[in-house]
Amino acid sequence: MSGPVAVLRRRVAVLVYRGGWAVVRVLPEGLALRLFDVVADVAWWRRGAGVRRLEANLRRVRPDLDDAGLRALSRAGMRSYLRYWCEAFRLPTWSRERLLATVRTEDDAPVRAALARGGVVIGLGHQGNWDHAGAWSTLALAPVTTVAERLEPEEVFTAFLRFRESLGMTILPLTGGPPVFPELLRRVRHGAFVPLLMDRDLTSSGVEVEMFGEPARVAPGPAALALAAGVPLFPATLHYEPAPPGSPAAAAGARWRQVVRFHPQVAVPADGDRAQRVRAMTQDCVDALAAGVRAHPEDWHMMQRVFTADLDPARLAAGRPGTHAAGGAP
Repeated sequence: MSGPVAVLRRRVAVLVYRGGWAVVRVLPEGLALRLFDVVADVAWWRRGAGVRRLEANLRRVRPDLDDAGLRALSRAGMRSYLRYWCEAFRLPTWSRERLLATVRTEDDAPVRAALARGGVVIGLGHQGNWDHAGAWSTLALAPVTTVAERLEPEEVFTAFLRFRESLGMTILPLTGGPPVFPELLRRVRHGAFVPLLMDRDLTSSGVEVEMFGEPARVAPGPAALALAAGVPLFPATLHYEPAPPGSPAAAAGARWRQVVRFHPQVAVPADGDRAQRVRAMTQDCVDALAAGVRAHPEDWHMMQRVFTADLDPARLAAGRPGTHAAGGAP
């Protein structure tokens, strides 16, 4: 789209994001969360393209649900997604103590041990609040280096870039700059901690794996990076849970906290060429991510096409299978 309408839409987007950062962060937390619940419910009720896509994806996760059950799940999913945005606007105002208090981890000891020896790659899905998890990781594990999808308009991307960097993360743009894979490889070989989103293909050069019983296209970047650098690869899944009364999260005034579960290290196959090893490692990562989604489907914020059956055949034909595609964050 071009012309006056496109310019107007870009200006509106910039104003919305700037307004979110300026206004939402100063509202009382309870009021802000209720406001975003209302926005989520309105979007869910209108059932636009994003909600319909979310429901199509969730139907693969929960094929046992009838239409009413699927609609209830997608409503919970929209509330979780808008909670992510509410927190994204408010995160820069959170203290170090609150960032640490509002994350609960499971099975993080192997990752800590691996970081003590050198670089580590983490494979993530679009679950929970990955920005919160990244900020927590920078404080509690190691400074995060990751990749961000370049958003339109540019002002919005710049705002997100500054926001994430203000939390202590190092962000490399997925497009519009030097090739990202060589830089990630250099950094992780020097001990960097590199979490990458991988549960959808942003480059048309992803690999096809099985997810929830059918083919899906995902980013092979985490597996390719770990294999090339000779560093460990761990899948991690995220979800929300209410802050228990009396917990440090509740004492910090939080209604919710983030749960980060680290799954066992992905083994490097003994046989096969490089592409076959990357695909096998990617499949192992996706299996772990899918288990996390099955356990908490409402926190899977996937409103894009990921299953091969839903993808544009022309787009698939244009893409070349590759193993250097890095994951990216929105």
